[in-house]
Amino acid sequence: MKTTRIIVLAIAAATLSGTSVPALANGKAKVPPVHVEHEDGEEILVHKGEASFYSQKFHGRTTASGETMNQNKATAASRTLPLGAKATVTNEENGKSVDVIVNDRGPYVDGRVIDLSRSAAKKLDMIDDGTAPVTVEVKPSEQPTEAAREKVENKVDQLAPDSQVAQGDTRRNGSSGGSKSDTVSHSGSGK
Repeated sequence: MKTTRIIVLAIAAATLSGTSVPALANGKAKVPPVHVEHEDGEEILVHKGEASFYSQKFHGRTTASGETMNQNKATAASRTLPLGAKATVTNEENGKSVDVIVNDRGPYVDGRVIDLSRSAAKKLDMIDDGTAPVTVEVKPSEQPTEAAREKVENKVDQLAPDSQVAQGDTRRNGSSGGSKSDTVSHSGSGK
């Protein structure tokens, strides 16, 4: 009974604050895991799954980062990627890509990995369908600020096992080039 009250209060608070209301399955929406891949000697975050885009009713509301949600800017919500991070989102159905800044949390729907502003969704040509299968890539070297780069590197460190560095893997300093097929999986929720 107490758990039910807490869930109801959380949904009410989310509704009043203007954030997405979570679709709860055992208290949590299921999100495919974020993993680390190696591309051109750099460890990058990769998240694959389904993208959706914000309803117009969220335009003008406050995001998790404190910014005002603007449907005309290329922004996104992610439950797992660092706030302030620049991410490249690629629509797997048509190959179109868009760069976005993660400034909010969500989506809270099973299988969805990113919620895009209408502007970003339009660039991916997914407005008519409403959702699209995507690959989201976040590269430390392409971050807009030093703070964002550090957050992304910390997330990479969190997901990549220490044993690879201990075994002489020097990818961090760029002296050993990895290929896109080098993957470090993360089986948790990406927290």
